[in-house]
This record gives sequence, C-alpha cells and structure tokens, in this order.
Amino acid sequence: MDGLDDLMARCTLRDQRAFAELYRRTSGRLLAVALRIVRRRDWAEDILQESFVNIWHHAPEFDRVRSAPMTWMTTIVRNRALDWVRRPRHETSEEDLDGIAETWEDDSPGPLEQIQAAAGGKVLSRCLGELSGQQRQSIALAYLHGLTHTELASHLEQPLGTIKTWIRRGLEKLRGCVEAADGAGDAR
Repeated sequence: MDGLDDLMARCTLRDQRAFAELYRRTSGRLLAVALRIVRRRDWAEDILQESFVNIWHHAPEFDRVRSAPMTWMTTIVRNRALDWVRRPRHETSEEDLDGIAETWEDDSPGPLEQIQAAAGGKVLSRCLGELSGQQRQSIALAYLHGLTHTELASHLEQPLGTIKTWIRRGLEKLRGCVEAADGAGDAR
C-alpha cells in the first residue's frame, strides 16, 4: 500500500493525523485477519482496537529495513488474535468453543505427522539433524508454527527468496533422507 512508510514515519513522531489515516487505510484488511482467526466480529473488533493501541505505542520501534508496514501491523494483529483465542474466557459459551474447534479441526495428518508415520520418529530426528540450521528453523517455523514465507522473511531478517530456497531445499533433503531410510527398511 502506497504511502504507509510515510505514515509510519509520522506516527513515530506521534502525529495523530497520520495515525488516523493509517487506521483508515489499513483497518479493513487487519480486521479481516483477526476475523479469520477468531471467527467472531465482536472479538475481532476488540483485537483490532488493542492492536492499534499497540501499533501506536510501538511505532518508534518500527524498522522499515526489517519489514514492510503492512507486514509488521499484520503480525501484531495475528499474534494478538492468536493470544485472544488461547486465553481462557468465562463468558465463552459451549457453542462458541464448538465453532472455534470446528474451524480448526482437520482429521488429515499434517506434513510432519505424515513423515513420522512413514518413517518413525528416530528417522525423522536423524534426518532433521542432517539439515542446516537455517533449513531446520525455517521448516519448523513454517510447518509447526504456521508462519508464511513472508512472515518468516521478516522474522528471520532474510530476503523472501532466501527463505523459499531454504524451505524448498530442506524439504527436498528431508524427503530424500526419509525415502532412503524407508528403502533401507524395506530391504531388511
């Protein structure tokens, strides 16, 4: 989004008009991020409000070199929404919990579970140990913590292409290692 860098720079100087414009230009997209996670508009609106308070207070810490303004703000909203879902609520009804659980339920095994089922935990552990530290960390953050490639690039302070390469090569190496171990197991 054009002009967000300038608005963030002005927010670091505590320019309230710039902050109001930043809110006007980004709140719709950020509300959608929160709504996708919590599935309740009232909660998403509360999360958005808390997130913008956080954005205002931490604007001086924003570093354009590390991430784009929208990426930085999306990360704040996403983390706030995930915290919101995790925190216990006395006012949450059983119906709300069922709704949240249904949106997350997935009976199919994830990539890590598939590898574990196919090759066993010891093989997986050994194969993960053969990856470089960057590959292992990138794969873990992507598959276990659900970070996108863009979020990984921001988090690890690396170019997006580098992150994609680490993950692709790491998964190729992991697949080859597991398949080799599987083949050795079949030969026995």
